[in-house]
Amino acid sequence: MNCLMSWSGGKDSALALYRCINDPNHSIVGLVTTINSSTNRVSMHGVALDVLKYQADAIGIPLHVITLPENCSMDEYESIMGAFMSRMKQDGVEGVVFGDIFLEDIRKYRERQLEGIGITPVFPLWGLTSAKVARQFLDNHFKSIITCVDSDLLDESFVGQFYTSAYIEKLPGGVDPCGENGEFHSFVTAGPIIQKPIEVKVISKTRKEYPNPQGGNTKTFWFADIAVSK
Repeated sequence: MNCLMSWSGGKDSALALYRCINDPNHSIVGLVTTINSSTNRVSMHGVALDVLKYQADAIGIPLHVITLPENCSMDEYESIMGAFMSRMKQDGVEGVVFGDIFLEDIRKYRERQLEGIGITPVFPLWGLTSAKVARQFLDNHFKSIITCVDSDLLDESFVGQFYTSAYIEKLPGGVDPCGENGEFHSFVTAGPIIQKPIEVKVISKTRKEYPNPQGGNTKTFWFADIAVSK
């Protein structure tokens, strides 16, 4: 099955991609990422587009970049993504791979959106515990840096660090070890899918405020702005 990989540049995407690369039933023909038009960065992960492109080149799989307008509504998002996926279907794409682990509502949403287009969603990590996903990621010698944390749950010290067993042990109770509920996001710099490790440096740390999608008070996050050390 010719598949696109829904690509954030982070650890769960990387492990899902690794599983599919080693699965003869799937052929990954492209990575697809959405970025914010006002920041030119990966939504929520906060990674600059040039850094993401460097990563895709190191992986060796073509990267499709979809630019979303600032404050993109759900209707706009679904229209843009639907048009893109329809074009990909015409080009022979049969499936889209996601790195989701256990969030049922997100899985059902992805299935609904792709069903009408005739593309199959693929979930290589589904049903694993977060602890097992984290262990497989580290046991396969992946390396990633934390680029964003929810400041209501994690302080500034948790952003800009590398994701290790020690990092997981320091997470407060109730924080998922894979950040599956949005507690933190990462950027993969090395591992079996990357041809040459990517050296990165943290340029700055910034605290930013965003509207809460559930309504009510705004949400704040710490971001580590990273650059490639060439």
